[in-house]
Amino acid sequence: MATSIRLTPEIEQRLDTLASKTGRSKAFYLREIIENGLDDMEDYYLGLGVLERIRKGEERVYSLDEVERDLGLAD
Repeated sequence: MATSIRLTPEIEQRLDTLASKTGRSKAFYLREIIENGLDDMEDYYLGLGVLERIRKGEERVYSLDEVERDLGLAD
């Protein structure tokens, strides 16, 4: 899937320099950045949604004691 993005001149220059010094393409590094950063972005932004639902009382929170009891792990 072809996608285009706008980069600040500073970021584009850094990417150009990295690609030039390593002999790899800018596309290679952009794919690496996205693939390696997507997990963190999902954790952060999806976690914000869960936190908001918790604050609104729309999401149930369980204590460690409840989880252990429900899973049969309580002492």
